[in-house]
Amino acid sequence: MEPHRLTATEAAREIAAGRLSPLDLAEACLARAAAREPVVRAFAYLSPDLARRNAATARTGPLHGIPFGVKDVLDTADMPTEHGSRIWAGHQPRADASAVAAARAAGAVILGKTVTTEFATRRPGPTSNPHDRRHTPGGSSSGSAAAVADQMLPLAFGTQTAGSVIRPAAYCGVVGFKPSFGTLHRGGMKVCAESLDTIGVMARSVADCALAMGALTGRDLGDPDRRRDRPPRLGVTLGHAPGEAKPETVALLDHAAAVCRKGGAVVEEFTLIPALHRAAELHPWLMNMETRQGLAWEYLGHRDLLSPVLLERLDWAGGFSPERLDEARRAAADARAAFAAASAGYDAILTPAAPGEAPEGLHYTGDATFNLLWTTLWGPCVTVPAGPGPNGLPLGVQIVGRIGADAATLGAARWVESRLR
Repeated sequence: MEPHRLTATEAAREIAAGRLSPLDLAEACLARAAAREPVVRAFAYLSPDLARRNAATARTGPLHGIPFGVKDVLDTADMPTEHGSRIWAGHQPRADASAVAAARAAGAVILGKTVTTEFATRRPGPTSNPHDRRHTPGGSSSGSAAAVADQMLPLAFGTQTAGSVIRPAAYCGVVGFKPSFGTLHRGGMKVCAESLDTIGVMARSVADCALAMGALTGRDLGDPDRRRDRPPRLGVTLGHAPGEAKPETVALLDHAAAVCRKGGAVVEEFTLIPALHRAAELHPWLMNMETRQGLAWEYLGHRDLLSPVLLERLDWAGGFSPERLDEARRAAADARAAFAAASAGYDAILTPAAPGEAPEGLHYTGDATFNLLWTTLWGPCVTVPAGPGPNGLPLGVQIVGRIGADAATLGAARWVESRLR
């Protein structure tokens, strides 16, 4: 197999066995990027010479020699960090973000910076979906999802405030893992929504996500490929806005539930209680009011360089009193407690990853309706590919767990992944 096609776990085994060198793997990924980047445009910054130096000096560790893409809202000491914004054009940090430093310490090769929407919010970058360049790859982690899907990289960082890891991963047909809130330290990240922003990873298998996150945090996330003692017990739901699911997504979730039942899982309807609906309702206030705080410097001093769509949201958020933000935060806290109790009988919740296939056009990165509640709840979320939609583009299902149950959620996701292949 060509090296760039290897998953992270496969590449790690080849490197450990001495059958593949970090430099040869980096060269293969760079060659793939050179061939495909004119179409996909996944990178905000890519220097082949720097990538080669990073490969030549990679540390020994669980990610030794594995190329890693960094979403361009995370600082890198050797590459610019521009946050997808003209305001920060040419900005060169002096230090790595904590998550990037953790990746280097684990032996990863930082290959380049991947495209983000403006401040990981709304205005898209130039990236296209590698399955069909006429369609969005999703956002805000656009470049990370596209680069992993197009086999330019086996691993990449994403960040999520509403659905920015899960949705683009689903649109591009890869695995996205948003861990429990706070799992990866956000030092050196351009934080916008203090109560929501979470750093996650994208890969081409659930096992790769477990490998990466375990290496980055030192946590034992288990082996998702280990045979389970029993099939999982799953709650299934279309979420707080079932009417937003397109017919192919309704059919997909029904199919996934049926396949899981056939495999021996208990799959029962999970009914959302009022506290969860309330948290979903108030998510826009929580996200946008905190983002206005996070972008205070840019908003006050550089309004002319903010996109109209972002400026409109920040202006809107300024029309409410601090008590509205307090209300949204209380609703989120209440929902977390309520979900912990309501989901106690299940290993995970099975739910859509997106309304449907990736929309056509690059002006819009898609709807986060099927992600925002689960992000608010702070627990781990995983999306796994679940087959093509009516236009041949990827669809995914999402597996959601309780706060801190990352290993169990990854295990359930791997079980579901294996049944949907």
